[in-house]
Amino acid sequence: MATKADFTEDEWGTLHKGVTGAGMLVSVSDRDFTDTFGEAGALAKRLRKEHEQSPSELVRELAGTHGTEFGFTASPQKVEAETLEALRSAAAMLAAKAPGEAEAYRQLVLAVADSVANAKGGVKAGETAAIEKITDALGGS
Repeated sequence: MATKADFTEDEWGTLHKGVTGAGMLVSVSDRDFTDTFGEAGALAKRLRKEHEQSPSELVRELAGTHGTEFGFTASPQKVEAETLEALRSAAAMLAAKAPGEAEAYRQLVLAVADSVANAKGGVKAGETAAIEKITDALGGS
């Protein structure tokens, strides 16, 4: 089982950026200011749940890492580009260094994205499109 100690600081940052970025990408895909706080809360709640309950130590450690790797002023375009790149890099990194953790990471990322999408009034078309991009960046399916 892989842990944070198995990754460099930069690699860990990439893994973490993929997780939090997925939630942020879904949130910015349908810009409605009234949804922002509910979606941020859904992101935090999901990460707390995974930190407490995941059978994967890697997932628990990632979910317990604070911050988003993005500033409050990051543009939607920056969030999308950097998140998708982080997810592609994370998928390749895990395939090479910790293949047994790749599926747990994928499930974490998609659970975060789904939680944010469902936070306020159901999933909107832009959120669905964002989740499709996230899924593709992780290797599809």
